[in-house]
Parts: sequence; structure tokens; C-alpha cells
Amino acid sequence: MTNTEGVKVLPADAADTHTQRCRMGPALMSRLGLRLGSPVLIRVLQGACVCTAWPRRDLADGFLQISTQCSTPGLDTLINPHIKPLKCPKLTSVSVKVFVRNPKHTSESVHELLEGLYVHEGHLVNLGVDTEIRFVLVETVNSGSQKAGLVTARTRVDVVAIQSVKHMERRKVSGSTLGGVEDVCASLKEMITFPLRYPAVLRTLGLSCPRGLLLIGPPGVGKTLLVRHVAQDIGAALVTVNGPDVTGSRPGESEENLRRVFDQARAEAEEGPCVLLIDEIDSLCPRRTESSGAPENRLVAQLLTLMDAIGSREGFVIIGATNQPDALDPALRRPGRFDREVIIGVPSLLQRRSILTSVCREMPLSPDVDLNAVAEMTCGFVGADLSALSREAALQAMRHAQAGASEPVSMQHFMRALRHVRPSCLRSSIGATDFKRISWEEIGGLEDVKLKLKQSIEWPMRFPEALVRMGVPRPRGVLLYGPPGCAKTSLVKAAASSSHCTFFSISAAQLFSPYVGDSEKTLAQLFAQARACAPSIVFLDEIDSMVGSRADSALSHSVQSQVLSVLLTELDGVGVRAVERRSEGGRVAQVEGGEQEDTRTRQMELQEVCNKDVLIVAATNRADVLDSALLRPGRLDQMIYVPPPDREARLAVLHVCTARVPLHPDVCLQDLADLTELFSGADLENLCKEAALLALREEGLGVSCVRHEFFMKALRILSPSLSPEQLQQNFHSCLY
Repeated sequence: MTNTEGVKVLPADAADTHTQRCRMGPALMSRLGLRLGSPVLIRVLQGACVCTAWPRRDLADGFLQISTQCSTPGLDTLINPHIKPLKCPKLTSVSVKVFVRNPKHTSESVHELLEGLYVHEGHLVNLGVDTEIRFVLVETVNSGSQKAGLVTARTRVDVVAIQSVKHMERRKVSGSTLGGVEDVCASLKEMITFPLRYPAVLRTLGLSCPRGLLLIGPPGVGKTLLVRHVAQDIGAALVTVNGPDVTGSRPGESEENLRRVFDQARAEAEEGPCVLLIDEIDSLCPRRTESSGAPENRLVAQLLTLMDAIGSREGFVIIGATNQPDALDPALRRPGRFDREVIIGVPSLLQRRSILTSVCREMPLSPDVDLNAVAEMTCGFVGADLSALSREAALQAMRHAQAGASEPVSMQHFMRALRHVRPSCLRSSIGATDFKRISWEEIGGLEDVKLKLKQSIEWPMRFPEALVRMGVPRPRGVLLYGPPGCAKTSLVKAAASSSHCTFFSISAAQLFSPYVGDSEKTLAQLFAQARACAPSIVFLDEIDSMVGSRADSALSHSVQSQVLSVLLTELDGVGVRAVERRSEGGRVAQVEGGEQEDTRTRQMELQEVCNKDVLIVAATNRADVLDSALLRPGRLDQMIYVPPPDREARLAVLHVCTARVPLHPDVCLQDLADLTELFSGADLENLCKEAALLALREEGLGVSCVRHEFFMKALRILSPSLSPEQLQQNFHSCLY
């Protein structure tokens, strides 16, 4: 294949519009070894076309004029063409789909119109505006291993379908791929294609054609876009039902509008396959209850009647899309109406990488952009969120570029965009928190505790292959206990920041409600959202105030006991609903990048397989009051004691707390570490803040540094929050 770099592409002459001629300079024809009228295949970014080589009338080199009479559907731009000579034998037979102006009055012969043309499988032949047959889509050719050939007088032309031009113009084939849902797309295409393309085979087998399909998924995951993509791919007309268009004000108007939509779908099905999409079907057909009104009940009954009246020979399929399947009327979710249900979950790691690759295809990216790293940092993002993230990154690049200049999108722009774009499924969810990310270096001391937390939280999520290789199971839950003010919450935030997972946090004030059963429902919803956005961490701070011990007779029948039962059930993984299933399909298409990229993809696949559970992290300073069933292996099986800081840890905490405080040379942090026994990490941070405020108060707002005397004065004012009795109590908890 020859690259035509430096050759300028010009529009075809009016005389060559429907002649399949490609005019080029004699030098280019000589370099390609082409004769007059030789067939060539010209590939461009959006497709290809088959032409015959002819010299330009002025014999000028450096120019190319291409006729797109036989080209891939949707080809409209000819940028950077590559020319390849074709071996086109004489075809013995060809199967075509014909698009005519009036399907009922067609007298032209397809064979006569195609005779003398070079055709290619999958290409669309434009026969001009003066013929009754407007387009011919080549389905298959019988030419051995070749996919192109010449139609002669002896070629048998088989017409497999006749459709109207209006049906063809409605089908706008897009060259973009639908990233991340290839497995769901293939399954959906199969379910739609069988009743639309092969109804006779189903009748031969004695099977009734499926009538409806229910598409379930959270908002923004791409349900409507997926249906449109599949309808375009199989060449089916798409009729969409929207709630405001159907609902009417006068009695019976809504049912009349719904019947009109079904009549429109039947009319479209007479010309070819048709898909009837009822978007947000839960708003049109809610569950019929005693409290629901008569108009809603009549609309549900009308839809049920219309679906039951669909004949087996009518060539259209009904697809309903919803993100609240439980709100639908149960009569719709039975075989014979919506026969199949397809669930699209929140994208997994590899699916997010595929979506990012798709939405950033036309975006100029800097070499430092790592889409794999962006996919790891966007846990819980759906397709709409990832599209908004890439758009925000491009806007960040535009803001920082010079006036009138274009700047490639860098990794820094994606990091800034992550601060503005949050996953839509977490914007109003229970326990979703937008915490400030903390690094391990920002927490002074506690090296042993940090290592245990990394082994329990970070290693299973970031390096699952090592644990699988050694046969080490990942923990189900981690309990941090110790005296107050010793950075238990900060340690959990640092672990969540380094693991790049979704973080949920809930306290007793958010959990408990005055209404009966509301607390248990809130906790169950929290775990359902965490499972949908896995890998995720659910942080239960001050867990002793949420659940107690059932050994205490005063708590055996309280709300805390019921919340404890729900928590134990969720920890065991019981009660996972079908709508919470994650997408599991074939291997996601890999991007080009050589052996290193293949290794990274295998690691991401292993992370996706291993990180499907929710990790529970709890913190308390009263581990002795927790129920023993909560602390057994398989639930909170990793118990980590967070001790008060010793001298070395206090010195490390002081270094972290004074990193941004201008200190006088006479300040000795070692002496301060010796004088702050029984001080927790929070006490040491408060000490540094109080010393800085004393310097501002006594020496004025123009003071430049903090002297040692201000730390000594702050020590006389402040007292440690820890006591020997608390340390002894936590020591007994450690033994417990």
C-alpha cells in the first residue's frame, strides 16, 4: 500500500461523480504499476473506497481526485489516503441489499445497474439521483478469498432485501467504537438480530420470537447510546418513546399517543428491521398500587395490551431502558413481554480504560498521559463521567494555553480535572465523602502500623498477583483500635488515597434514624452502592457507637443489635441483588503498545478479577465493647493496634507539623519530643498551632519565626489528652 503524503486531494470532476474513476498524475500511476482503468482500493481514516485508475486530463502530478461511488457507508472525508492495487476477478454471484425510492414501484434491474462496476464486500454503491434504485449495499461476493470483484453479464445478483431510501438515510453509521461495553453490545445485538433477521428459522424450530428486552443500569452508563449504536450497526430503524411526548392532559390522550407510536413502529417494520426504544420506562409504567392514580394504571394496561397484540411476523423489537427496575410494574417483567433483561453495571477497570481510549481518540494527548493510571484513579466513574472528565481536561489545557495557540492535553490537566469532576453515582449517595487525599509521608511515625495497613488494604488492591501467587487470601475487614487522637482516621484516608478506590464513610449520626427500620435500610443501601463501585472501602468510624455487644442484655433488642445483624450479613456477602452484578464479558480489546502494554493489561485484568469485594475498615477506641461475632476471622479479621506515639514517633510528628512553620534556630524538636510524653498526634499538632498563635499575639503580626520559648509557654497551657488509665485500658483491649 502506497502512502500519498504530499499529494493534494481535490474534489472529483462533475463528469466523474458516478463513474468510479480516480484521477491521478502519471508519475503516481507509474510508481504503483497501474494501467488505464486498473482497480485500486483507497483507504482513509474513516473507511475505504474502490476506484479505477485514470490519469488527470492536464497530466499534472501531485493531485488526486477520488470518486466515492463504491465506498464504505458514512465515508465523507478523504484525509491522508493510501492507495493499493486490487486483483478483482469476475464475480460469479453477489448478494446485495437494495434501497429504492418507492419499494412498491420498482421496475429497474439491479443487475443492469451494477454491470461493469467493481464492488467490495460491505461497500455502498451510489447509483445517482436519476435512478429509481438509489443505493446498493453489497452483502457478500463469491470470488474465493477475494472480497472485491467485477460484476459482469454472467454474474448472478441476489437481492436479499429491498428497503426505502428514507430507511437508509436514517441509518448514520458512525466510525467511533463504543468503548467498555463490547460484551453487552454483542449480546444485545444477538438478541435483537435473531427475531428481526431470522424469524422464519425461529418459526421452523417452533419458537416464538422474543418481543421485548429490558436494559437495566445506573444513570450515565450508556444504555440509550448502546441501543442507538446497535440499531445503526444492524441497519434497523429506531423509534424512541419519551415520557413527555406520550403523556397527555385530557383523558385517554396518553393511551392514544402510545398507540400512535406502536403504529409508527409497525409502519417502519414493513420496510425493514425496527427497534422501539422506551426510554425511562419506569416513569411511564410505574408499579400499580392502591395509591397510584387511574391515568398511570390505564397507561400501564395499554402498554401491556399493545405488547400482547404484537404478532410473530411483525419485525420490530421493544427495548425498555431504566435505572430503577424495582419501580416497574411486575406484569411487564414476565416472559412474553420483556423476555430478557440485560444489566449494565458500573464500568470495571479495563472497561474504564477502553472508554477513555474511545473518548480521547480525537484528542491531542501529551506523551506523559497514562490512560491506565487515569482508569485506576476513576473508580466508580461511568461513561458519562469519563466523557466529562476528558472534556474538562481539554478545557484545562485551553485555559493554560496562550491566546490563539493549542496545547496538548497532559497528565497534569487530567489531575486538575479530577478535582472538578466527581462520579455521578456518588453525588447523592449515602456515605460518599470528598476527603482531602493524604500521603503516607504526611503522617509522622507509626511505621509498623503503616506497613500492616499497606499489607491489608493497599497490597490486595494494587498487587493482587503477588498475593494470588503466594496463596494469601485478602482480608474481609480491618479494625483499627487505640487511644483517641492517634491518627486512626488519617491512616485510613492515606490507605484509600494510595489504593485509588472508592471511599465511603459513615458515622452513627448519619446512620441512626427515629423511624423504625430506617437505620438498617441505610446501612444496606450503603453496602449496595459500595458493591456497585467496587473496589471500594467502607469506613465505619467510632464503630462502638453504631453496634454494641449482644451479650449486654440492655442492647439485645435495641436498634444497635439490629444494625449489627445487618452488618454481619453484609460482611458475609449475603443478599447481593442481581442488579448489582458487574459486567463480565470477554477480554477487552487491548491498545497497541507492545509487550510492556500487554503485561500491564494482564495486571489490570488480575486486579479486576480479584478486586470485586468491599473492604470494611472500622475504627474505635473501645474494642472491648464490640460483639465477638464481629471480630472473628472472615469479618473483621485484621485487628491493628494504633499505639500512642513514643519518643521517635513524637519527633516524626513534630517534623511533619512544623514543615510549614518558620522555626527559629533555637527550637529543638528533640527536647520537645522528650517533654511531650502522653501527647497524642492531635495534641502535638495543636501544640505547634498554639505556639505559632502565641508568637503572633506577643510579637505582632509581622513576626517572621517561632522561637523555642513559645513552645514552652504552649506546653504550660496545654495538657495531654491521654492518661495512663486509657493506655492500660487499650492494652487490655489489645489482649482481648
